[in-house]
Amino acid sequence: MGIFGAMTTAISGLSAQSFALENISGNIANARTTGFKRVDTSFADLVPDMPPRRELSGSVGAFSRNTATVQGDIQASQIGTNVAIQGNGFFITRERTGDVGGVPTFAGAQQYTRRGDFDMDRNGYLVNGTGQYLMGYTVDPVTGLTTGTQLNVLRISQNNLPARATTQIEYNVNLPQLPLTDRRIANPTVAGSYLLQTPAVTGATIAAADHQTFLNESVAGQSVTVYDAAGSPVPVQIRWGKTADGPPGTWSMYYESNSNAVGPATRWTRVSAGVQFNASGQLTAPAGGTIPGFTFTVNGASSPALTINFGTGLTQFADANGVVQANRITQDGYPTGTFQRVAVGEGGYVVASYSNGQTVPVAQIPLATFASPNMLLRQDGGVFEQTLESGQPLINAGGSGIIGGSTENSNADIADEFAKMIVTQQAYSANTRVVTTAQSMLQDVINIIR
Repeated sequence: MGIFGAMTTAISGLSAQSFALENISGNIANARTTGFKRVDTSFADLVPDMPPRRELSGSVGAFSRNTATVQGDIQASQIGTNVAIQGNGFFITRERTGDVGGVPTFAGAQQYTRRGDFDMDRNGYLVNGTGQYLMGYTVDPVTGLTTGTQLNVLRISQNNLPARATTQIEYNVNLPQLPLTDRRIANPTVAGSYLLQTPAVTGATIAAADHQTFLNESVAGQSVTVYDAAGSPVPVQIRWGKTADGPPGTWSMYYESNSNAVGPATRWTRVSAGVQFNASGQLTAPAGGTIPGFTFTVNGASSPALTINFGTGLTQFADANGVVQANRITQDGYPTGTFQRVAVGEGGYVVASYSNGQTVPVAQIPLATFASPNMLLRQDGGVFEQTLESGQPLINAGGSGIIGGSTENSNADIADEFAKMIVTQQAYSANTRVVTTAQSMLQDVINIIR
């Protein structure tokens, strides 16, 4: 029995080392497969039930050991929809089962993968290199809010982005304490030559006939384009005229309402006559630093009623150049835009870019984590399926672990696999030597009978 047992044990060793070699060969073959997780081999001794002091070392069994938790290197990609995971977690995907009218249909259980080489197909779906379709949450591009809590196969809309009417202007500039107007340049020694003081240009409106006089006594305050509900632009040209020294320093704000006006027709319209500053150059009026509900009408086109927000960004500090220095002038409206491209940004948001310069989130990629991710069941294409041992998935929306424009490389290291292969080959050869020795011993027994 001992000789036959030795042969049986050696054969189990041959089988175990063959199993290990098969895993090694698979790891080497997938050393450049995106998101691949190598399979290591664990060995376990199989000891027969024997009485004390008669125990045998036993044979050996080989078992797979997943490495789903072992991070692969992150590599930058030039494709914006490629995405990698830094740390724990899996992308949630679904498999395509058919087509209806050229649009894919999906069925079956959710699957999980680290393979993030997703790209957008002709139908707007994000699909990776093995045909797995990414799941996530849809985000309304107008409100920026998710449209539900149900996971869906993501389909990126390529429709136009609707226009957004301007509701607020952020206007942060510094008005010079002594504005360098054309009138001051022409009369540098005249007191108050920098003030807006000609009666014809100090009222609520300024006629086209007094246009040049107004320009001589005011300074340019930059321009901003606002948008109506249909996305039509309303270009607003602003000028400032100082009406009194301080404290408080008092200014009037105007905008050009009709650039085609002639004669007595109104060309400039006053926005506010009471913009005031204290001795330190800080804004004291209007109250709250805002002008609410103001409508610009330029050459017949009108903006929505909007808020002009100065905040603490409108100041009156001394300026050697004597001109308006813009720090921040922005508004929150935009015209309609056509879809151009999509990419994955921070927090796992899928961001669409449009021809109007807007970039808005249209979806969010969640990650699934498991109590025991190495107990997931491996399937073709780098996907895993949930098992009883892995536990239920915990879905987390986005996170800092999602890196857009990148992919995760295989975690199989060729040098390490070759080292394992050498050890496996030596162990295999040693087991063949045991078989040869046992066969020789058995032949000696047979020769005794002869």
